[in-house]
Amino acid sequence: MTRLSVNINKIATIRNSRGGNNPNLIQMALDAEQFGAQGITVHPRPDERHIRYADVRALRSVLTTEFNIEGNCRESKFVDLVLEVRPQQVTLVPDAEGQLTSDHGWDTIGNKDYLREMIGIFKSAGIRTSIFCDPDLTMIEGAAATGTDRIELYTEQYARMYPQDKEQAVAPYRKAARRAHDLGMGINAGHDLDLHNLSYLIKEVTFIDEVSIGHALVSDALYYGWENTIQMYRRQLNTVTH
Repeated sequence: MTRLSVNINKIATIRNSRGGNNPNLIQMALDAEQFGAQGITVHPRPDERHIRYADVRALRSVLTTEFNIEGNCRESKFVDLVLEVRPQQVTLVPDAEGQLTSDHGWDTIGNKDYLREMIGIFKSAGIRTSIFCDPDLTMIEGAAATGTDRIELYTEQYARMYPQDKEQAVAPYRKAARRAHDLGMGINAGHDLDLHNLSYLIKEVTFIDEVSIGHALVSDALYYGWENTIQMYRRQLNTVTH
């Protein structure tokens, strides 16, 4: 069954907009776990515009579910933080400095040697690695050559196309996941997944281990409440059988 990791970056954004500690990020993460989240995801960036490095350290000491830290491993501070905190999973994302949000996967061919080196560093510390990938078979095959444990399929393209043609939207992800599975990699997915498009993706792409959802889930919580929203997303995953 696909697991739900709740990305709490947007909670930090709201907190930081006024200073202080409202909403309380740590309590929101603990409540998310209690309400059914099977993991917590954060994506610290160098400017700390949402998740702060101190948040990452504080979360590691209290979380009881899987902790997933996303970020750009070209930032030495990020690498040092992950090795210090030692989450269960690190997800490597090829963000540029100052980037608003992640918007593409790795060129796993051109960056093979670099990724192999970085993945080796994290795996030697006992941290499961995942790398952001577009649903491109060449890039999937390149990912396998880096030694990563998992890939995270970047699903913005799927979410954008879903309202017009959901079969066309999901087709490349189905093929990419099958190839990744055949090559022995686990599969995560994330970006722009929501209550409208989530269950179809999970039904059609049979090997997804985990989805990471933040912006849509936090936005929905403004209407439905934190507990109810997390349960709604869990139901989207739990109703799918293969």
